[in-house]
Amino acid sequence: MRNQQSARAFSPGLRTRQGGATLIVGLVLLLVLTVVGVSGMNTATMEVAMAANTQFQQDAFQLAEDGIDIALAQKVYAPAQPRTVAWLGGGAAYDRQAVTTPRDSINAPAFGSSVGAIRTFHWDVVSVGRGPRNAISTHNQSFYVPAASTD
Repeated sequence: MRNQQSARAFSPGLRTRQGGATLIVGLVLLLVLTVVGVSGMNTATMEVAMAANTQFQQDAFQLAEDGIDIALAQKVYAPAQPRTVAWLGGGAAYDRQAVTTPRDSINAPAFGSSVGAIRTFHWDVVSVGRGPRNAISTHNQSFYVPAASTD
């Protein structure tokens, strides 16, 4: 009798009715895992692009700072006309330019000095740094240079 119940439980008719459900559940789970994997890859790709853009912006920032440093290091303070630190050129993705513009000069008392009065010259430096993917950074800096007064 036990053999007859066992034979009915594993009869071919019962197996054929349940075999398709396992396949469908397996395919649905595979589809869900595929969607999660593709979404994760898209997110990772976007994060890499964002990190690269941040790096390019930092490079442009440093190039703009470099332009200001070069303009100040040249120590050419001609009050007559603007002075330019030219672009590096050559179609490089990384480039910088700085323009030093004289503003005005004022006479000021030189307290604690035997000079009597000093004249200060004011310059503005505008520097632009450029990096890949249109990363641009513009910096403005002003400085004064004291000199003996001619008055």
